[in-house]
Amino acid sequence: MALRQAATGGGGGCAGRGRSEPPRSAPGRAGAAPPLGWRVPPSSGAGSGRRAASGPPGSEGASVERAASSMEPAGGVEKGDSGEKAGNGHAEGAEESGGAGGGGGGGGGGRLRGCRGFLRRNALVVLTVSGVVAGVALGAAVRGAALSPAQVAYLAFPGELLLRMLRMVILPLVVCSLVSGAASLDTRSLGRLGGIAVAYFLGTTLLASGLAVALGFIIRPGAGAAALNTPGLGLPGAAPPSKKTVDSFLDLVRNLFPANLVAAAFRTYVTEYKTVLRNTTSGNVTVEKIPVGNEIEGMNILGLVLFALVLGVALKKLGREGEDLIRFFNSFNEATMVLVTWIMWYVPIGIMFLVGSKIVEMEDIVLLVTSLGKYIFASILGHFIHGGIILPLIYFASTRQNPYRFLLGLITPFATAFATCSSSATLPSMIKCIEENNGVDHRISRFILPIGATVNMDGAAIFQCMAAVFIAQLNNVDLNAGQIFTILVTATASSVGAAGVPAGGVLTIAIILEAIGLPTNDLSLILAVDWIVDRTTTVVNVEGDALGAGILNYLNEKDKKEKEQELKEVSVEAVANSKSEEETSPLVTHKNQVSNATSTADPESKESVL
Repeated sequence: MALRQAATGGGGGCAGRGRSEPPRSAPGRAGAAPPLGWRVPPSSGAGSGRRAASGPPGSEGASVERAASSMEPAGGVEKGDSGEKAGNGHAEGAEESGGAGGGGGGGGGGRLRGCRGFLRRNALVVLTVSGVVAGVALGAAVRGAALSPAQVAYLAFPGELLLRMLRMVILPLVVCSLVSGAASLDTRSLGRLGGIAVAYFLGTTLLASGLAVALGFIIRPGAGAAALNTPGLGLPGAAPPSKKTVDSFLDLVRNLFPANLVAAAFRTYVTEYKTVLRNTTSGNVTVEKIPVGNEIEGMNILGLVLFALVLGVALKKLGREGEDLIRFFNSFNEATMVLVTWIMWYVPIGIMFLVGSKIVEMEDIVLLVTSLGKYIFASILGHFIHGGIILPLIYFASTRQNPYRFLLGLITPFATAFATCSSSATLPSMIKCIEENNGVDHRISRFILPIGATVNMDGAAIFQCMAAVFIAQLNNVDLNAGQIFTILVTATASSVGAAGVPAGGVLTIAIILEAIGLPTNDLSLILAVDWIVDRTTTVVNVEGDALGAGILNYLNEKDKKEKEQELKEVSVEAVANSKSEEETSPLVTHKNQVSNATSTADPESKESVL
């Protein structure tokens, strides 16, 4: 306490606030040298506080002085960014009490400023949520106007612009972020983080699939739904064509290695079937389906992700020769993020018209919900349990941090996912918000989020498994243990290749149904409610990606701190042993001699070395 009063010079003010003034020497000891690293000011005049602390050697002031001087290095000095600062405890307490008194008088103004600051910091979140609510109100209001299909298309035009802008930045964002992310991580970290990410993605997808199958057997959404009035529901007439399970997985592998990178930006490979009539020797005609490869419209995101990762590792191996290209991709990535920031301010307007137009398009929502209500309820309940309980528990078990505080900073990407039903379209806003709001290292986020948007589909796995159980119950088929295992494995594997676009998971349901021998004719029922279930599906998909990035960021920071602690311990041991020349190496002894030589010239340099 005496040291703090001496440092203020009896003025009672808060020293070091606005100027950096080091503490003077201890009172009553004029000949004592100041501690190492403290600079003594030219004027050594003592204020009233110092005179009060000084006295005869046996007085109380001297004992307080000795106690304070013995504690000087421990608690008397606070080192900040602007230099050494000595604080006065009583003065700070007085200032706090005075500030509290002033706050009581101007509490209303303070709350108003706090509200303005909150709205300024979270303006985009508030506007996005308001856009969703306004879209629901707009759709409910316009629904009674009996708009023609052309008028509905005009109503959806602002939302279509949002989707086009988001898809425009997907290609440069995915490629550049993966190249720069893979090049910025060393090979050991890349392998370790990649292994943890793959284990997390597979584990959470398996958990999601198992949860969906369990809920399907408990709720039984397909029981009693066999008499659905298909024409009254306004269902699409034709279901997507079925495809053999083997051909589906072969297409997945083929798309990992695109034959043309430029074509992979807008075309993807699929297997179609050509029907051939063959005449046998007995005169009978047989129909044979021959698989034929074809290129369809759609970005081959799997091939681009693999190429970008391998290119980043190759540039890292080149060393100095690859630095120019790495800097190019880094600059390209940062420029793309600036574009994303501008696009995000248009998101509330686009979301409002997307949601409103989708509500207007549905013919009879009441009949649809009452007919397929149990299936919708079971799917959304599975998404709520997995996204609200299981994934946060995994995050908490891995990091010992509050997962809901982490998710609170991602409201804007969640609202974007709810409105667009596209994991790929949500990727730009997710990267921006997870870096700015949650402080995730950009090397981690830009490495793991593009991969997660491609291969991690927890919500899609729940949706697909629930649909398979629903169709089995609809056809009065009792699933055995082998079929359940086939559903789990097929849903986990096929979710990797599911396109991150609206209704992308419906095509993978056909793979699951083909694997367990169920008809694909009832897929029209799934398509009827896909626009409802696909929204929560996309939210769970992007939530799993975000929490995975948070876990990897925590593990990376923890590993970095452990390495720094090991380096500090080694450095301290080397300096301590250097005092004895016969117990240390000549290199460490030489380092100590250099530090001693510099310390005689300047005391502050000695302090920095120690």
